[in-house]
Amino acid sequence: MDDKADRIDKTTTNSSSDVGQAEIGNVVSFTEDKIGDRNVITSILSPNGNEVFINSDVDEAMKLALKAKEIELTPEEDKKLVRKIDLCMFPLMCLLYAIQFMDKTTNGNAAVMGLRTDLHMHGTQYSWVGSSFYFGYLGGLFILPPLMQKSKYLIKTLATIVILWGLVLALHAAPSVNYASFIFLRCLLGFLESAITPAFTIITAQYWKQEEQFLRICIWFGFNGFGGVWGSAMAYGLFTKGSTYSIAPWKVLFITTGCITIFVGFLIGIHLPDSPDKAWFLTEREKLLLVQRIRGNQQGFGNHHIKKHQIKEAFIDPRTWLYFLFSFANNIPNGGLTNFMSILFSEDFNYSTKDTLLINMVPAAVEWVGVPLFGYLSYLCFTKKIRFLDSRLVWSFFAIAIVFVGTCMLAFAQKNKHARLGGVFIQYLAPVAFICTLASVSANTIGYTKKWTVSSINLIGYAVGNLVGPRTFDQKPYTGAKIAMVVCYGACLVILAALYVLNYRENIRRDKAAMETKQPEIENIEFADLTDFENPHFRYVL
Repeated sequence: MDDKADRIDKTTTNSSSDVGQAEIGNVVSFTEDKIGDRNVITSILSPNGNEVFINSDVDEAMKLALKAKEIELTPEEDKKLVRKIDLCMFPLMCLLYAIQFMDKTTNGNAAVMGLRTDLHMHGTQYSWVGSSFYFGYLGGLFILPPLMQKSKYLIKTLATIVILWGLVLALHAAPSVNYASFIFLRCLLGFLESAITPAFTIITAQYWKQEEQFLRICIWFGFNGFGGVWGSAMAYGLFTKGSTYSIAPWKVLFITTGCITIFVGFLIGIHLPDSPDKAWFLTEREKLLLVQRIRGNQQGFGNHHIKKHQIKEAFIDPRTWLYFLFSFANNIPNGGLTNFMSILFSEDFNYSTKDTLLINMVPAAVEWVGVPLFGYLSYLCFTKKIRFLDSRLVWSFFAIAIVFVGTCMLAFAQKNKHARLGGVFIQYLAPVAFICTLASVSANTIGYTKKWTVSSINLIGYAVGNLVGPRTFDQKPYTGAKIAMVVCYGACLVILAALYVLNYRENIRRDKAAMETKQPEIENIEFADLTDFENPHFRYVL
């Protein structure tokens, strides 16, 4: 370990009176009075055979884990608890994720409602509107995720950010806004919205089991589709009644969506707890049961100290860069379509403005229904123990294969309008595979600092892909953009296959090493804030 705070002299491991180490037979136990110190508890061999020192700078779930020692979680209590968490956490999470998608894509609907004309855009200026959001998003990933990790008030911090981005969104309609200030506001909006996906990825890991996380992420991410339907429906209503407003309908759209965001930001801050141990809807016993149910994740609620050795590990983990490359390739098409979908329907398919706003709801509905469906099929196969199909990576591969076919239809079926239109709709199954990377970061990256770091690097790939995407639409009739999408989805298939092989082979290697190496039995090691490289009991979810 390179971090000075984690450099421990090997000889101190023998002094249990100094380090809070309790010996029970040959079992090493954490002692409650030492939780929060940085003294050595014991050491363990990593899957690579390196000695890893375990100190008292542990996960926040450890305090509850010590109290939950004698509690047994029954299947009935488990079902009741997860149902309660779903009902109390999930509705607002899904609503907020729908709103963030509606907010960032409002400019797409506004573009066909007079935005480009009123701000005197010409040439490639509108494509820079799409890219500017992700310039800000990229900058936010270097500031907001570390800020949220350090904060003990994760939800309060997130709620403040949501309220601020609602204010910024409403300001898009200010009378003084011109092209330059509009670009600045898009950058600022992207900066603030960069907080939500890494925060939701962490929250999902705190409350749900590894095998439950992919379905949950599919559901809250799938609400992007609901946000798309909602935004297009509002835009259609405002456009058809545009003559009754004293300002341009596209400005009313920005003001309306901004006010909705501010309201939901306040709800988030009031309703959602900052961490599971502060959850108002859980009794003290249920909090202990929650620790027991997530024990198999080999991770808990988090640790607010930034650990340099975990950051270093994130950068040398090949999975980090596979996530990055996948998110980059997967989101080049996404960046183009989210900003140019309305224009594509209007100019490439020759729909009127009213018809364009209506038909925009169809691909959004495909995402809203299709993405959770793939998550459910994956979870169903897992519960039924259907080999090979119980893998989220396999279902993600299927989804991208379907999207690849749809992209070929859009790019090459030039004489068949209906085939091209079907190809556009199929594109909106692509988030299934991006969700798989989010779920993999949630379930397969342990060590709280490492998780935040890998999540940020993954989303940098997402931001850069979305930044590049609108630039592929610089030239009409957008043939280059369509071919770029085909190439990107082909690359995604290769990366998903590589990730599956890497995790599968590593699990086999760890199983073999576990049979050959006897490890000390350490109670509550799941909550020691070890990384997946350090924890010999951890196996990667496929």
